[in-house]
Amino acid sequence: MGPVSKDHPVRHTLLSLVRWFDSYAGVSEMADEPERKVDILRVLPFLFLHAACLGVFLVGWSPVAVGTAIVLYLVRMFGITAFYHRYFSHNAFKASRAWTFAFAVLGSASVQRGPLWWAGHHRHHHLFADRDEDIHSPVRQGFWWSHIGWITSNRNFPTRTELVGDFARFPELRFLDRFDILVPILLASGLYAAGALLSRFAPDLGTSGPQMLVWGFFLSTTVLFHATSTINSLSHMFGSQRYDTADTSRNNAWLALVTLGEGWHNNHHRYAVSARQGHFWWEVDLTYYGLVVLSWLGIVRDLRPLPESVRSPKEAPA
Repeated sequence: MGPVSKDHPVRHTLLSLVRWFDSYAGVSEMADEPERKVDILRVLPFLFLHAACLGVFLVGWSPVAVGTAIVLYLVRMFGITAFYHRYFSHNAFKASRAWTFAFAVLGSASVQRGPLWWAGHHRHHHLFADRDEDIHSPVRQGFWWSHIGWITSNRNFPTRTELVGDFARFPELRFLDRFDILVPILLASGLYAAGALLSRFAPDLGTSGPQMLVWGFFLSTTVLFHATSTINSLSHMFGSQRYDTADTSRNNAWLALVTLGEGWHNNHHRYAVSARQGHFWWEVDLTYYGLVVLSWLGIVRDLRPLPESVRSPKEAPA
């Protein structure tokens, strides 16, 4: 029997399943596929993540479980905004190699793929913001595609390693990027184990393994994903434009609150490499405040400042 062709349905099915665990498996074949082609089998875990949120009606709730969900939302949102975005995508500050790996682990816990995949696609977005080549522009492809559809595209599944050579040279980051399901599995397992232990040794807390898993992992992760995605979609649709950036990026104070500062998106497109996205004192940027604290602790250094010349003269502080 001869070799199986790359279009053979059995091979296609096996590769789709393997990519649940090894995101680099056969990706060279995906780069030239139609933009809107979606492999449903490959995205089943993502669909299951959403469906599993309905488990709240089965497991109930407890202050511990809800509090865990909120804390994990905030901590992992910071992992996305401070590290996946401002560090890996824009080099807005510096850190040691050990801390870089720790940042990548935290970002991976957000279940938004690996650090190189995330940064590569974001750098591509900045190169072609709201032009035909932009992979998630609501003015080009509509709200739903910019918000969620683009990540299901086979063409967007491979990591754009050509755009992240500065970080792709580290094998530990390539490992996390390739096996991007590893950290989420460890987090989910740890939450279940913690809930089971609390159920046994602190039953008055009213929690359990399934409850902690549903609230701390499935629900928190799903809300985190959609909050992050609003910057691709809603931040190019609703808000104000202080700067003429030749795209539709907008500042939105509400989105800035739920994303710890990312909602100052027009500011960001004006000067993407700054560690600070709130350009004025009244623009709350919780991620930047967190980075300042980390710089005091020596964890990060050389936060890229916002040059005064970047600010719009008509709104410069008195």
